Amino acid sequence: MTLISRASPSCRVLTDVTRCTIRRSGVCGLPKNAEASRMKETCVSFSSSSRYSAKISQVLHLDNAGIGIRRGRRSIVAASPPTEDAVVVTEPLTKEDLVGYLASGCKPKEKWRIGTEHEKFGFEFGTLRPMKYEQIAELLNSIAERFDWEKVMEGDYIIGLKQGKQSISLEPGGQFELSGAPLETLHQTCAEVNSHLYQVKAVAEEMGIGFLGIGFQPKWGLKDIPVMPKGRYEIMRNYMPKVGSLGLDMMFRTCTVQVNLDFSSEADMIRKFRAGLALQPIATALFANSPFTEGKPNGYLSMRSHIWTDTDNNRAGMLPFVFDDSFGFEQYVDYALDVPMYFVYRKKKYIDCTGMSFRDFLAGKLPCLPGELPTLNDWENHLTTIFPEVRLKRYLEMRGADGGPWRRLCALPAFWVGLLYDEDSLQNVLDMTADWTTGERQMLRNKVPKTGLKTPFRDGLLRHVAQDVLKLSKDGLERRGFKETGFLNEVAEVVRTGVTPAEKLLDMYHGKWRESVDPVFEELLY
Repeated sequence: MTLISRASPSCRVLTDVTRCTIRRSGVCGLPKNAEASRMKETCVSFSSSSRYSAKISQVLHLDNAGIGIRRGRRSIVAASPPTEDAVVVTEPLTKEDLVGYLASGCKPKEKWRIGTEHEKFGFEFGTLRPMKYEQIAELLNSIAERFDWEKVMEGDYIIGLKQGKQSISLEPGGQFELSGAPLETLHQTCAEVNSHLYQVKAVAEEMGIGFLGIGFQPKWGLKDIPVMPKGRYEIMRNYMPKVGSLGLDMMFRTCTVQVNLDFSSEADMIRKFRAGLALQPIATALFANSPFTEGKPNGYLSMRSHIWTDTDNNRAGMLPFVFDDSFGFEQYVDYALDVPMYFVYRKKKYIDCTGMSFRDFLAGKLPCLPGELPTLNDWENHLTTIFPEVRLKRYLEMRGADGGPWRRLCALPAFWVGLLYDEDSLQNVLDMTADWTTGERQMLRNKVPKTGLKTPFRDGLLRHVAQDVLKLSKDGLERRGFKETGFLNEVAEVVRTGVTPAEKLLDMYHGKWRESVDPVFEELLY
């Protein structure tokens, strides 16, 4: 392959969870099937090397490739990704390159990190109404100036902030998201959350703004939610009603907390992916926190989770193929290639390619850009438009939990780190769930949003399974040796009583709140 690039010779591949240097022999081996991958845990050289290393440099956010102007101690960065201005590709990508991109996430256990992301609703103290974009822009500008963050712009609009490996971004309805840095321990993760909330509150309270930790907007309808000035969201907003009845609710009225975790090899990825999918409904139950819609109970404990069942089933769900013997990086690539596209980003503009095929893009036959070929940056963008309960990028994302108050923001990563970063706990989870059928996993996915831990499962309730799972998580954290088990206290109480956060809110609604949702803005205020 011939690649013309202004990059430096050293290729640094950036992800939300970690920084991985790709050398000629640094990418994980790709066994042909899952059985082979179980036998081959180590990382070996990928293909012939420099060709792939060069191609993966397309996804770099290079210091000299569109980063923008320094102003004083801060800088303003263009909306990502700007790499098409820095790299010219003269040979087409192959499916092998797309597989290799995922495999480049493999890293030894000592380099595993924890990346936590959470979203929250901003609202006016006086009216409880959602923040308008103008207020959000003032908030972002003030945080940048007071706490030394770099501004992220899309055209003339501020749409986020960056500081080191952390970023703040806006979801479609103005939900405020922190994407945390890759950190080694849960103590660091919780400290990061606390620091972020301190900075946001310090500015927001002066503006008469508060932030709410809940999974679904409890009071306001779609017509009341502001639309953020981001090009990709305009494309999604037009497309969503064509593919599901609840997609706009997902975009504008939901908040989540998720954790991003690493894997050492293809075999390790498979095991964690399967464990994560099988247990995701338990996480949904433990963190269920979205029982209200437009001022009244909506019949669900996790309305946020239910919404994903009718958002766009081409790109969401429980991915039963992950449990096939043949599953691996290549099979996920095949799945992702068949998920309809949303957009392509060119010359700082989002081009509407909704419903089109990335396979056609690989062949230069994309109707919205005829003759143009994709870069790995296009592939990276496409992977962010897929929304299953567990998502694979160069790490795994656990996506099943509702947003909540700050203690639960620390509990969610603790729950999954204890299960997936400890070999004994991971194996016990796989043994426990090995005979769960596709139908049973889907049944849990469908019923848990409504019945939570009281969902019947085999001879008992899901709560009984959750008790065993929580013990495995606690044991895993203890073996890590960082004294992190205290972060599970929030979910331990849920398991002990069988009462989810949403059920506690409903009890208050029917009791001391006298059937008003307004007090939830104080109850779950950050």
